[in-house]
Amino acid sequence: MSEEIDLTNKKCLPCEGGIDAIDKKQANYLIKKLDKGWSLTDDSKKIYKDFKFKNHYEVMAAINLIAWISHREDHHPEIIFSYNTARVIYYTYSIDGLSENDFICASKIDKTT
Repeated sequence: MSEEIDLTNKKCLPCEGGIDAIDKKQANYLIKKLDKGWSLTDDSKKIYKDFKFKNHYEVMAAINLIAWISHREDHHPEIIFSYNTARVIYYTYSIDGLSENDFICASKIDKTT
């Protein structure tokens, strides 16, 4: 895994199961390619990041941007939000764990928020 990976310029590939989820070692490698703030869950099945904004309007604008990115990549996160915070969670349901798609979308969010 010594080659450089540019997640932001990659495109998500359809994932309908039949492949293995990324293991913990690979997940730890890929999360280091993201901006600070992304975390791996204890079971290594999800990545998440908490965002803080000035107000509700900014939260909604960010959610709309994330929805646009997700729609273009056809890979959709869970988003939990309140007045000025949002948590974005990526997980690939079809393989019950992480895929490269999760990291690609996270990277694209980092570059636009």
